[in-house]
Formats: sequence, C-alpha cells, structure tokens
Amino acid sequence: MWGMIATWRMALEGIQKVTPILSQEGIAGDAIEGAIKEVEDFPFFKSVGYGGLPNEKMEVELDAAYLDGSHFNFGAVCAIKNFANPISIARELSQYKVNNVLVGQGAQEFARSRHFEEKEMLTDRAKIHYHNRLKDLEQEQLSPYAGHDTVGMVALDTHGDMVAGTSTSGLFMKKPGRVGDSPFIGSGLYVDSTIGGATATGLGEDLMKGVISYEIVRLMKEGLSPQKACEKAVRELDALLKRTRGEAGDISVVAMNRNGDFGAATNIDNFSFVVATKSLAPTVFRVHPQPDGTMSHELASKEWLESYLEERMKPLEVKE
Repeated sequence: MWGMIATWRMALEGIQKVTPILSQEGIAGDAIEGAIKEVEDFPFFKSVGYGGLPNEKMEVELDAAYLDGSHFNFGAVCAIKNFANPISIARELSQYKVNNVLVGQGAQEFARSRHFEEKEMLTDRAKIHYHNRLKDLEQEQLSPYAGHDTVGMVALDTHGDMVAGTSTSGLFMKKPGRVGDSPFIGSGLYVDSTIGGATATGLGEDLMKGVISYEIVRLMKEGLSPQKACEKAVRELDALLKRTRGEAGDISVVAMNRNGDFGAATNIDNFSFVVATKSLAPTVFRVHPQPDGTMSHELASKEWLESYLEERMKPLEVKE
C-alpha cells in the first residue's frame, strides 16, 4: 500500500508529479520533498515559497519542517530568507543528531554552506498584494493578518515508512521573525510510521495551543479512524478556544494512517485537500463542516478547479 495526502488544492500538481515515485516502490521522503518543492516553486501560490506574501517590512520569511516517522529524524527552518526550497534544507537538517531547528541568519548560513539555491523570493506580484493591502487598511481598517495557507503533506510508501512535511510563508504582513505552527513538531506536523501522520493549516497561534497534529496521531493510536480523529481534534480545539478566549482562528487538518486510510476536517467553509493512494488517482476534495461536528467531503468539480487557478493567476491591478 502507498498513499499521500496534503492540505489545499495547491498541492495537486506536486502530488501528481511524485505519485510515480510511490507507486514504483520509492521512498516517502523523496515524495514529500519533491511535491512540496513543486508548491514552493510556483509563483502564483501566495502563501508558500516563491511568491509568498511578505511580512510588514515587505520581506519574505519562510518556515518549513520535515519529519521521518520511522526514525524520528526531524529538521526545520524558521524565518529563513532568500532560499528557494526551505523543505530541502529542513530535510538536510533532519539527518543530524543536534542542531535540527535553525532560525533566521543561522538557517541561512547553514543553507549557504550546503550550497542550497539562493533566490530573491519577493516577486513583483507579491509587492502589488502588499501595496493593495496597505490601501485596504487605510480605507477599510481591515486586519493585515490574512493569508496563512500552509502546504502540509503526509506520505506512506510501500515499505511502510511514513514522512510528513510542511512549508509556508506564514501570515501576510506578520511581524518580522514571527513563526507559526508549521515548523513545530506536534503542532504543524506529526507522524509515527506504526500509526499514521497528520498535518495542519490555519492560524498558527491557535493551532499550537492544541498541539493538534500530535493529538490526531494519538487519537489514531487509540483506535479512531483518521476521519474521526481529525473531526474530534478540530471540534475539541475549536470549542476550547471559544470557551477560553471567545473565538477560534482557522483550523484545518488532514491525516493518513499506516493502512492508507485518510481523513480531513476544518472549522471553515473553504478548505480543500488532495489525496492519492494505490486505488485513487490524485484527487481534490472540498470539506464542509456539518452541524453535528462531522464533515462531508465533496469531489471538487472541474469548474471549481479551473476557477481556483484562474483566481490566483489573474492579472493584478495596483490600487490608487
């Protein structure tokens, strides 16, 4: 058995590219790195990698993490600037006994010493988004903190090994140095090859309060299906935050167990995910929360898929 699941429609092309690796008995780590690099390299996905939206000083700071669920090798970079593929740097860091999580200048110096590709990650398109958001703030008093769609993935290979990975540019117009849940083991991602894996996307400050990816894997260990584990974890964290803080930010998760069964849950209306298994070609589903806390998964229509890309690739106008 093999399988792969990822947050958001933006993961589709990456998963399509790497599923031959898994179907031909390749390793989960190569699939995770390859698929996430596809997302990082695509300039029209504005919450990951090249083209990612900048912080309040108009600098693109990137976070990424990699976790091997068989050996628990873990690596992460936080607030790294001007490197093309943070996921590859995180994977490299996972090979060491110590110094597995590097931030800012330290992460950049390590990446440079290992000859990872350096690249100006702020695009002209991202500059227009930044300019337009400042205009919106002036006129409408909108919150700047919008756009926090982490790409997170879990892969299972035919050898029974599982790997999880994440990559993000974080909150649009965040404070310099701000880091959310994505690069943190247990919050942004968690995987144990004997059980399964999970990854999260949404408002990092709230996701971390529930250590939600670990919680989903823990629930699967107790015997819950990936779907039931995702639903329970989202429902309980959402309720906790509303009870103690008065509101809950966006919470969306996906999971896959060691048998290739999968699940997804959310507390918002527009979450989508991509999944592929031995018996299912890479497919996009939309997730709809139900009043009882369960989820319905709707196969994304051709029209919705086309609209998704059109919306993200349409020309931008600079607001006056």
